[in-house]
Amino acid sequence: MTIRVLSLLLALLLAACQSSGGERQGADRSKIAEVNTELGFQYMQKGEYEVAMSKLKKALDADPNHVDAHNAMGVLHATLGQNDEAERSFQRALRLDPANSAALNNYGQFLCQRKRYEEGQRQFLKAVENPLYKLPAAAYSNAGTCAFDAGDLDSAENHFRKALEIDPRLAPALIQMAELSYRLGRYLPARGYLQRYLELARHTATSLWLGIRIERELGDRDALASYGLQLERNFPDAAETKLYLESK
Repeated sequence: MTIRVLSLLLALLLAACQSSGGERQGADRSKIAEVNTELGFQYMQKGEYEVAMSKLKKALDADPNHVDAHNAMGVLHATLGQNDEAERSFQRALRLDPANSAALNNYGQFLCQRKRYEEGQRQFLKAVENPLYKLPAAAYSNAGTCAFDAGDLDSAENHFRKALEIDPRLAPALIQMAELSYRLGRYLPARGYLQRYLELARHTATSLWLGIRIERELGDRDALASYGLQLERNFPDAAETKLYLESK
């Protein structure tokens, strides 16, 4: 073998080793980002926001293009009231992956909470366009809540119905449909949605106050009294309890 051929083979071998090492290093960085993003979410759920921020910064230091880390950072900034930073993080995530349904859903919630209702609904509806998204019912329900808050009851009803077609046992959509039906004067359907909700979830001050208002319209004094007693007993300091006592 000539010196020239040997030199060429050594050069090729060195390049292959460097490429393999680079790929391995890239995989390691991606794994570090993935682990720290998951830790960031966990600490957020515990309310340990400073630690969560540290973990997410480590994730982005390891991989500046990690979509889930940017999404998580958006959620954290929004939780802390850092709205400009939150929006930048969500938009960065969606520039990297425009079809990322988790980021679309979280960005949609962020926008709706800031009364940017039409923009928020668009994000939710983009999220459900992804056939691989595991939570389309939740996204439709979130779109319904956004429309409801905007006063667009027709769109809200449409979104909630789509959510319940996918998941008939989705509690947030059921309680919202109960409230929506009450607002539209459909008192029997409102009672039905509330009863379906109570098969899945415990009463809250909100659901009890809704039950009181529904039964007043339907004239069921026993049901009304039962809801009122539970509200006073279990939620004595709630705003709904004050409204109930004032309305007696």
